[in-house]
Amino acid sequence: MAALAAAAPAQTNEQQAAPALKWRDALKQKPEWYAGAEALRVADNLLVYQRDAGGWPKNIDMAAPLDEKQKSDLVKLKGATGNEEAPTIDNSATYTQLEYLARVYTAQKQGRHREAFLKGLDYLLAAQYENGGWPQYYPLRKGYYTHITYNDNAMVGVLELLRDVARRKPVYAFVDEARRVKSEKAVGRGVECILKTQVKVNGKLTVWGAQHDEGTLAPAPARKFEPVSLASRESVAVTRFLMGVERPDPRIIESIESAVAWFNSSQLSGIRWVEKADKSQPGGFERTVVKDPQAPPLWARFYEIGTNRPIFEGRDSVVRYSVMEIEAERRNGYGWYSEEPLKLITKDYPAWQKRLKTQPNEQSK
Repeated sequence: MAALAAAAPAQTNEQQAAPALKWRDALKQKPEWYAGAEALRVADNLLVYQRDAGGWPKNIDMAAPLDEKQKSDLVKLKGATGNEEAPTIDNSATYTQLEYLARVYTAQKQGRHREAFLKGLDYLLAAQYENGGWPQYYPLRKGYYTHITYNDNAMVGVLELLRDVARRKPVYAFVDEARRVKSEKAVGRGVECILKTQVKVNGKLTVWGAQHDEGTLAPAPARKFEPVSLASRESVAVTRFLMGVERPDPRIIESIESAVAWFNSSQLSGIRWVEKADKSQPGGFERTVVKDPQAPPLWARFYEIGTNRPIFEGRDSVVRYSVMEIEAERRNGYGWYSEEPLKLITKDYPAWQKRLKTQPNEQSK
């Protein structure tokens, strides 16, 4: 005990030099890290947080150490289906936990992690609608949560994981053939859903909404400040996913080219979306639009279907055409503009075109 006590200060200093891992960084570690004790501890945390349905809730730092009481309390939430405790694919939940478990299982071969992964994979497969889309929550919750959810790249995150499983990516080599085939079919249905939900305006394909009605497939609203619209940020992720199809058929090619054409025609020039310190409150800030002829292209988060004008809504759900006309709380607390489409149209799209030229007559897979 004395020897342990003597060593304690050195351990404390080391711990202070290396802050505890945050869940947001759990998939950013070097490959060898997933074979270590800390990776194992976090993987076991995920087993405690996993719900009976197979998925995980959102907005939790699942890498934080848990004591026995916390674990006991979490076990009582295993069957939770309401509010923030329910399993979801929103805010990167479930598919990121599955990717993490796959890495740790591949490195350490602990059977409990494989079982948890397969249960979570079954959850994603069960949650898919017949039309190929995914709701935000499963089991289903009333409200906009039932809509097909591209918002925050939820459905694309699921599809990317399933595609990696279907393609036998090494980290998923342990998945049985039956589930691999199911994953492949689910990806095919997902692609069909993407193609069917791409919005047409005056007969011309554009991009996608953040949510689409699960019945009609039409763009749908979500929260009070998230209107029916063309959603630029989410559409970047959808377009990139389609670019990852190995052998795209003419429909997929048209979909990608139409989306890129829309991004090119919808960019905003001569403005910057900046954050300024707000001296009226400690640590406060104010976001505003400023004119700058030298600014790089920018895209609004939402565009009005039909006019293609940028639109903004506060919590009163009134459409406005200037972000400065909505209340400060929403203006400062939401991502109203994005630069993400720039890389898509200047780098990803040319690279995709180059790859396409090497396989012009192949069919989709």
